[in-house]
Amino acid sequence: MSAFNKVKDYLLELEYNILSEDLKEELFVVEKADSGISNLIIDCEEPILIIEYPLFKINKGNEELYIELLKKNRDIIHGAFALSDDNTLIFRDTLQLENLDMNELDGTLESLEMLLAEYGDRIIEISKMQ
Repeated sequence: MSAFNKVKDYLLELEYNILSEDLKEELFVVEKADSGISNLIIDCEEPILIIEYPLFKINKGNEELYIELLKKNRDIIHGAFALSDDNTLIFRDTLQLENLDMNELDGTLESLEMLLAEYGDRIIEISKMQ
């Protein structure tokens, strides 16, 4: 079974709705509405699985916000905040595809769900200031 199909099976078993999939790029866009997750990007890039969840664009030069986010990274169980090339704040995690199991993927996805549940109000507040 290909890594792409294995990841797809795991996502479906974890009750994620696949919004789109691109077999050629080995990429999924998924959601889990009851967890507040929409447009989560799952990319099978041998040898790793990249999980990215775009949150909002950050205005440059916001040192206090960067410090707050870096401190929050310490509390995130799996994954971390990162900045994309266009200054979008994202949640990102990478996992090894070779030995990936459903528990490992679920751990990352649950970490994102916990982050949104515990820190979501602050994320919304920050996004409105940008």
